[in-house]
Order: sequence, then structure tokens, then C-alpha cells
Amino acid sequence: MTSDEARPLLAHLDELRWRVLKAGGAVLVAAVFAFFFADWLRAVLERPFHAALPDSEFQVFAPTEEWGVLMRIALFGGIILGSPVVLYQIWAFINPALTQRERRWAVPIIATMVVLFVGGVIFGYLILPRGLAFLTNIFDDVRNDLRIADYYSFTLRFLLAFGASFLYPVFLFAAAAAGIVTSEQLARGRRWAVLIVVIAAALITPTGDPITLAALAGPLYLMYEITYWLVRLVLRK
Repeated sequence: MTSDEARPLLAHLDELRWRVLKAGGAVLVAAVFAFFFADWLRAVLERPFHAALPDSEFQVFAPTEEWGVLMRIALFGGIILGSPVVLYQIWAFINPALTQRERRWAVPIIATMVVLFVGGVIFGYLILPRGLAFLTNIFDDVRNDLRIADYYSFTLRFLLAFGASFLYPVFLFAAAAAGIVTSEQLARGRRWAVLIVVIAAALITPTGDPITLAALAGPLYLMYEITYWLVRLVLRK
């Protein structure tokens, strides 16, 4: 690679670094804000546990465990509150590669991504009690007093995975806007979409509960169909 070829690559890497720093800074500032509402966030995040296991309690096995959980709660709040900035930085990084017509989609796409991400987190929160009840009632003679760090590790990953999974229609629509895929290809790919959605839902909801799996797979495939019609009717591609 010549020096002339290396300059654009270095410029892109430098911009990526600044975008990551700005996104991380937004999450950090939002996490500090969320820290002051940690008690409220904790009550909300622990509600599924108490709904699924009303007779169980949390346990702590290390002096620093509660502090670690507090930091996780603040960071989770920071990710949720800072998601508009993070998603904007992602868009701003790819924006120079887009045409003027494609850039007009910036505001609606970013707004849609924020709504879908937060909506995915909320949807995951609503079905979490059923998943917990299934996982913790396999053996009738075992008391499910969970370690609090393990609960938060599972729950926060579960919720963020739901939020991230709900973002895929935006990237699919963006790919269609850029001419990478067409509505005809999306129509022909329905069978593969069903298979991929079911596999993704199984990975995101490792409960083994078919109802919980279907509760995620259904909306994910519905969003695929909605994206297909948007590409066909709005983009006319």
C-alpha cells in the first residue's frame, strides 16, 4: 500500500476513533446521571425476578459485589439514555459515503433506530418474567435464591440483546436504499428470513421455552414483512 492510499484509510480510522470516543463519552455522562436514579432502576430491573420467584431472595458472596451491580445498573441506564447519541455517531460515520438523496433519511432513520432499540428493551422486559420462571422451576426441590451479580449479568444481557435485535429492519431498509437489496430479493428470501429469525430468537432467549421463543420470533419476522413493504412502496425498489 502506497502512502497516498494509506492516507484515506488513516483518515477513516481517525474519524472512527473520534466517533467511538464521542459515543462512549455520551454513555458515560448518561451513566453518571443514571447513577443518581440507581435505586429506582434497581427496583424496576428486579421486578421480573420478584414476579417470577415471589418467595426467593438475592444473595451476595463478595464484598465488592453490590458495588459492581450498582455500576452495571448505571451503565445500563447510560446506554439507554445515550442511545440517540450513539446511533447518531454510527450514522455520522457512514454519512459521507451516502448520496445527498440518501442523507435525507438521516433524521427518520435515527429516530426509528432509537424507538426500535428502546422498544426492544421494553419488549424483552415484558417477557423476562416468563423466561425466569421457566429456567428456575426445572427442579421442584431447589430453592432459587440467586446471586445478585448473576441475575444482573443475565438480565442486562437479555434486555440489550432484545434491543439490538430490533434494530435489524433499519439496516435492511438502509441496504435497500443503497441499492444492495431489492423488494423482489426480500420476497424471495422469506423462507430464509423465517429460519434466521427463529435461530436468532433461540440464541437471544436461551430459556428453551417455545412460547418465549415465539414471542420474539413473531415480532422479528413481522418487522421483516413491514420492511419489505416499505422498500416496495416507499423506495419503489
